[in-house]
Amino acid sequence: MGSTITTSVASEPRGSGATPLVSLRSVSKSYGAVRALDSVSIDFLPGEVHCLAGENGAGKSTLIKILTGAVSRTDGEVAVGGDVVPVQVSPTYMRDRGVGVVYQELSLFPELSVLDNLLMGAFSTVGGFLRGARNSKEAREHLRRVGLEELSLHALVQDLPTATRQLVEIARVLGHKTDFVIFDEPTTALSEREAADLLRRISALRDQGIGVLYVTHRIEEMFEIGDRVTVLRDGTLVETKPMSAYTPESLVEAMVGRNLEDLYPARRPSPGEPVLELRELGVVGYRAPVSITVRAGEIVGVAGLLGSGRSEILRAAFGADPNSGGEVFVGGTRADVSRPGTASASGIGLLTEDRKESGIFPDLSIRENISVAGYRRLEAGGWLSRGRIDRYVADALRGLRVKYHSLDDPITSLSGGNQQKVLLARWMGLGAKTLLLDEPTKGVDVGAKADIYRAIADMADAGMGFLVVSSYLPELLGLCDRILVVKDHKVVADVPAADATEESIMQLASIDTAHAFAPEDVTTSVTAID
Repeated sequence: MGSTITTSVASEPRGSGATPLVSLRSVSKSYGAVRALDSVSIDFLPGEVHCLAGENGAGKSTLIKILTGAVSRTDGEVAVGGDVVPVQVSPTYMRDRGVGVVYQELSLFPELSVLDNLLMGAFSTVGGFLRGARNSKEAREHLRRVGLEELSLHALVQDLPTATRQLVEIARVLGHKTDFVIFDEPTTALSEREAADLLRRISALRDQGIGVLYVTHRIEEMFEIGDRVTVLRDGTLVETKPMSAYTPESLVEAMVGRNLEDLYPARRPSPGEPVLELRELGVVGYRAPVSITVRAGEIVGVAGLLGSGRSEILRAAFGADPNSGGEVFVGGTRADVSRPGTASASGIGLLTEDRKESGIFPDLSIRENISVAGYRRLEAGGWLSRGRIDRYVADALRGLRVKYHSLDDPITSLSGGNQQKVLLARWMGLGAKTLLLDEPTKGVDVGAKADIYRAIADMADAGMGFLVVSSYLPELLGLCDRILVVKDHKVVADVPAADATEESIMQLASIDTAHAFAPEDVTTSVTAID
């Protein structure tokens, strides 16, 4: 037992009066001269969902690492159940004291069974032999707590849907007698329906008395599930209040420290001539050819459940996947989309869903990430001029509000939002006429989202066309002029965004197409695609 620290809880939160499961007192973390976390004090209570809000770089990840024992604190005290823990502890130490974490990137072993993953390192044995019945009973109990009691214990994790894998991960964490669980961006890879289901299950854990720290960029999820919220900014604690004390707008303002304009820019689009036309394009996985027109100045969204075939449309239009026929036109001219290089030369740009794997060049600088695709047009007599490159980069970055110290810094030094802006700048430098965006604000904080939306709107107003895939329906409704709905690898509807709602889009994306267009079921203005 270590020393005990006293705690105080304000604002009568849920669980008020109970001993905090975990407490931070004046906790700081420094990396050299950089203060990543500065004198932060928080109590985490049983039976409460405590949200952590802040932009990228606010200190959320550092706080999580300290709570889980992944890094040691520089100053201050951390207590579990009132007992102060040593400065340097391991993740195993914190796990054994009831602190668990579910990361965005799951830590399951995909080649192993559900049973093996749940009881890894904790199998019951007798005389050196596994106690099969007892182990199965224990694993089944872990699954019951997350509503998966019917799941086969012998199923391989790699064969499970993403949402089910995540629930198995949660079950494994709870199996360590965990009473405080940290969820770090848990819905990033989930559909709207799967995310809603996960939130219900987390609420059920709260009702069992488990304390939850919930970290997400999705403001609406905080209001859906949160009891209290702590706002961090630049490593310091701004305030901790009941969730009910905020509106979405006031929470965002607390996070960024300034008044934001409306998150989605007000626009009066006046679409011009077609800038991108997919004519009977044979898309991988689609039973029928796809025809889509995007006009100059138009932002067209693509909605649908995960696995419905949204991203495949973008990849076919960019030549990243082979197409089985049809044509693509850019500005009225037939484009060669046999491969990405020729599609790019035709004026088509693509931002993929995973910028780390297929977007940024992690070993290159910010300057190089923007200019590398334009070297051919920048060279003169076989030479590349630094001055010409710098002018090219400056022009490409104009209006994007990228926050950086030096263009020579590695791109990995930037936040996710600023990395995404750099990728937009790359295509701006190449003079793309139309951009295909796949989950453009995935893993991006709210301040950077506003900048990205503004940049997209400005480029559209300048005559570019956009085709945007997003799992976040408020984004499609707020940013786009029209929304195409994809279901089972078929474009089933073309909906004016002004007439749509989240509910109507979800209906179109999930119920039988023949039923989707019944007037009594869908009240928006919808064009059915036969």
